[in-house]
Amino acid sequence: REWKMTSFEPGWRPSRLEDSSSQLAARMQELRSTLQSRDPSLIAARSGVSYLTIAPDHGGFHFPLLGRAVTFTWPGLTGFSHPDNELSPLLQALLLYYLVTADGTAMTGKWVSFADLPDGRMYNTAYQGYSGDEIVKAFGFDLPVFRSACLNVGGKPVEVGSASFMVQALPNLPLLVTYWLGDEDFPSSCKILFDSSAIHYLPIDGCAIIGSMLATKLRSPKSPDFG
Repeated sequence: REWKMTSFEPGWRPSRLEDSSSQLAARMQELRSTLQSRDPSLIAARSGVSYLTIAPDHGGFHFPLLGRAVTFTWPGLTGFSHPDNELSPLLQALLLYYLVTADGTAMTGKWVSFADLPDGRMYNTAYQGYSGDEIVKAFGFDLPVFRSACLNVGGKPVEVGSASFMVQALPNLPLLVTYWLGDEDFPSSCKILFDSSAIHYLPIDGCAIIGSMLATKLRSPKSPDFG
């Protein structure tokens, strides 16, 4: 089936879900039920995460999210950033969608814009507004500070634009942050790009959320890792 996190509309932002808290809880339970019908080893293989068995029929998925470790219990599928810090419902929903959607498709190495992902073009202006445009507002002409921010989130330099960094958002979901430095006549610009396989790991609105999360981490490195 096709999994959708929320409905887009003009002005949609990833921080605002259309679902009420009760609807989100029901949606999360549906995702958990779908995953619980699958072999955890198969889930791990398709999504690139690690699965560790603790006891018969009990274990946990372990994987990085933007460089920070998270764990999902099995079979309960509750997410934690450390043992006593449960992830927010929105973040748990995002990662449950990742585990449900992941089909093991290989990375292509072809970077595409959000607009070039299936169903992305209609919402590209909004996505660009809260991702690349916000990064430009934070860094302007200060390319060295931009580079430092990317390195701080584990970015690896790529020779594209004035400065670009590949950031591993999730095990099988890399992002490319590309910055073009402006001058007195032309403003700087930035885009967060996706491997063309991204839609095999998150629905389009999930891609928007993960891109926005990266933009937030770059602009506010001291912000909480998980809300």
